[in-house]
Amino acid sequence: MTDITPLRDFLPCSTPDAWIGWALAHPDILLIDHAHCEKKAASTAINLMFRYVDRPELLDTLSRLAREELLHFEQVLAMMRERGVVYDHLSPARYAQGLRLHVRTSEPGRLVDILIVGALIEARSCERFAALAPHVDAELGRYYRYLLKSESRHFQDYLDLAERYANGPIAERVAFFKEKERALIEEPDREFRFHSGVPKIS
Repeated sequence: MTDITPLRDFLPCSTPDAWIGWALAHPDILLIDHAHCEKKAASTAINLMFRYVDRPELLDTLSRLAREELLHFEQVLAMMRERGVVYDHLSPARYAQGLRLHVRTSEPGRLVDILIVGALIEARSCERFAALAPHVDAELGRYYRYLLKSESRHFQDYLDLAERYANGPIAERVAFFKEKERALIEEPDREFRFHSGVPKIS
């Protein structure tokens, strides 16, 4: 199994047990939203490639990343079909937008912040796959463990690019976004999503 210790050390908190229980109670939504997340991850990478055409390292890294995310999207869709789960629209979690609200508007701060947010999203996804793997059925558990290698690399890819394109140290911005991420993970949500917080108690 892939060692994701660096990734866990990077994240500000672990996924709460309450979220894992929520995920197990909503297996269809878990798969549907996972598929949406893979598609959005590919789209994010491609959008950055269109916007920053003058950054060769970004183009090379995110081209590979987008292909991998689309492959994962296809794999999740195939698994859903086998299980009779219909792929449908879902309202997005507040997670990604909650992080992107704080992205700076001028360059290079904008790019650096987007890349830091990308690193956090990929790290959280990977951490959740690892957290879920022991609790889901054997086939899904194997698939989540299979994803750990690529998802942990995606986290590092985004972080490396953020460091490359910053004009100085990024530790302060990383710490800022980590605290925003912690709140989004630990605070209550009304709807279950792959990146939701804990269930809101009525």
